[in-house]
Order: sequence, then C-alpha cells, then structure tokens
Amino acid sequence: MTQPRDSLTAMMQAALAAADPAQAIHGRLPDCKKLLVLGAGKAAAAMARAVEQQFSGSIRGAVVTRYGHAVDCQHVEVIEAAHPTPDANSVRGAQRLLQLAGGAADDEQVLMLLSGGASSLIAYPPAGVELAEIQAITKQLLNGGSTIGQLNTVRRHLSQIGGGRLAAACAGAGLTTLVISDVTGDVLHDIGSGPTSADPTSVGDVLALFKQFEVTPSDAVLAHLRGPNGETPNAVPGHVELVATPQQALVAAADVAEAAGINVLNLGAFIEADALETAKVMAAIALQIQQYQQPIRTPAVILSGGESTVTVRGEGIGGRNVEFAMGMVQALHGSRDIVGLAIDTDGVDGAAEVAGAWFDSGSLDAANAQGHALAEYQARNDGHRFFAATGEQIVTGPTLTNVNDFRAILVR
Repeated sequence: MTQPRDSLTAMMQAALAAADPAQAIHGRLPDCKKLLVLGAGKAAAAMARAVEQQFSGSIRGAVVTRYGHAVDCQHVEVIEAAHPTPDANSVRGAQRLLQLAGGAADDEQVLMLLSGGASSLIAYPPAGVELAEIQAITKQLLNGGSTIGQLNTVRRHLSQIGGGRLAAACAGAGLTTLVISDVTGDVLHDIGSGPTSADPTSVGDVLALFKQFEVTPSDAVLAHLRGPNGETPNAVPGHVELVATPQQALVAAADVAEAAGINVLNLGAFIEADALETAKVMAAIALQIQQYQQPIRTPAVILSGGESTVTVRGEGIGGRNVEFAMGMVQALHGSRDIVGLAIDTDGVDGAAEVAGAWFDSGSLDAANAQGHALAEYQARNDGHRFFAATGEQIVTGPTLTNVNDFRAILVR
C-alpha cells in the first residue's frame, strides 16, 4: 500500500473531481438558442464559465459568488460577496438577479446555477429590516450550533429572494435550475435557501427557532413575519435538477480506495451531529476495526460527509472540520496506525482560507512536544491556530465547488 497520506490525498482529490462544475453540468443544458444565466453560490462563477464553454447560443446574465471564488466569464457578470455572514454586496447581487429575472425576454430560457453558500451571498432583507440584523441573527444561530436546515428556515423567511421568490420573479419565463448540493439529504429548499424551490416551512417554524436559540427579533422582523409577505411560496414554476451531491463525492473516493485494495466503510453524508461528539464516534469505529476487524477488515478507510455543528464558546479561529480534527487528535491518543483528514470541500473551513487538517495517532504527542496544549485550543474553538502551529493544515485554495464536508480515516 502507498503511504497513508498519499492514499487519503488521492481519495480527497477524487471527491473534489466528482463535484467539478464543468463535469457536473455536462449534457444538462436546456435545448434552446438563448440563455439568461442567473447564479449564486461558491461554485456559481465556475458553473457559469462551464456554461459559456458548452453552450453554443446567445448568453447573458449574472452570478454571485464568494470573494476569491470568481473566474473570468465573457458574457456573464460575476459579482463577489461575503460568506458566511452577508454584506452589502450580497444585497446588490440579489437585486441584480431579481432585476434580470424580471426582465427575461420571451425567447430566453432562464438557467439558474445554484450551489452552497448562496444563502449568504444573495441575502436581501425584507423591506424595513436592516442587513445588520440579518448578520446578527445568522451569527447567533451559527454560533449556537444550528443545523443548516434550521438556519436556512430562518434565512428563507427573512429574504426577498430565497424560498422560491426568485422563481416567482421570473414571470412565466421557462426556468431550469442546476444544483450542486452541499446539504444533508440534498433537500432542495435548504440548498442556498432555495431561491427557485417551493418552501414547506412556515413563519411558525421561524418563531419556534427564535425561541429555541434565544434570538430576540426586532419589531421590524416581527412585523415582516406577521405581514402579508412573511410566508414563502409553497409552489413555484420551473424544473430543478441535482447535478453533483455529497454522496457522489463519497462514492468517487470509495472507488479510489477499493482500487488500491482498501476496504471501505461509507457512513454517508447525513451526519449533522456536534463535531466533537462525531469525532468520538468515528474514533471508536476506527479502533473497533483495528482491534477486532469489525465491521470491516484492515486496511480500511472510513468515509463520511454531511455538515457537523459547533457550539462556539471561545474567540478562536475555527471551523467544524478542524473542530472535528481536534476531537480526533484527542480520541486517538495512545492508538497506532490511524491517520485521517477532514476538510470542507469548498476549501474554506469556517471563515478561514484553510480547507481543514490532518490528524493521526501521534498528533497529540507531537503537539505536546512542541508545547501546544490541545485543551487550551479546544476551549477557544481555535482549531486553525492549533493545526497551523503543528504543521497539519490542509490548504487547497478555492476549489470552485462545494459538496460540504469530506472526512476520511485510514486504519491499518
């Protein structure tokens, strides 16, 4: 068998390749002569460039992506905005998409390119609600450990473009949405807060989440929610198609492992538990495989995706993948021959320009020898600084796609 980290790197690269925007949209473009391209998400600009390369007719439009994730497009305007907390460009980008959608020509087909991150990138508060309050609510829910479904239930209802409202703005024009999913279970109304998908949730759900996470909304937010535009559409026009998913990325990684003679335990992309608790369970499974050859025999790799959560208690620089990796460092201490990685597939874990980190059975001893006390970093939610100090960061740069978390643990 090749070196463990080389094997895991090959699996990671296969997972990312499976979500490549050009590959994802190949053969899926509408059969028409004119396209009005709209888009939002971390992969939106790369998807738009792929459309320009693959479509032979007339193209115009605009997409909104994260700062640093833009690529050159000839016919589609690229707007950059902030993630995970929206900024003024998020509002400007949303307004531009709505303007284009409302002005679609009779002979144009509207093509929406949607990927993870769109909830923040095209945040557009309701009339009378300040962007600063949307930012504060987003931060409180994120730091409180909300799942993406819970967060996006709130964001859809506090938006002039989410929850199917962009589809409604297309005013009868033919609409196709191609989606790269970053959401557990590929729930369409949660991906980017579903700007072109019907929303089954209600204002009542939002108010219940405010109570659960101790959010105190302003009078303006409450007035909107209780007003005539508080509810999102429960039916919208158009066709929505998934073109890349977390499960496809895991299968691609599994294929690489199996070709190398490594047994695979694919735990899937439905994991949304606390990052540290997830690490405890994953480490226990790895140790069970190593000691008892169950549920599979070594050499083995445990693959998983999804989107774990973090309850932020400190002021460190972290993300859910490095939080998980710190948990693995702790849980694997005293074992042997286990190595793994955890990354966010967009190349940005949390708000840092770092994808994630490596960890192995000897990570804690190495950190202690260098004078880095893991418990202190954990107390601060300071995973990025911990792995920067130990030299175990994984930096990919913007991958221009996003199918959420990717974890791989190799057991020998």
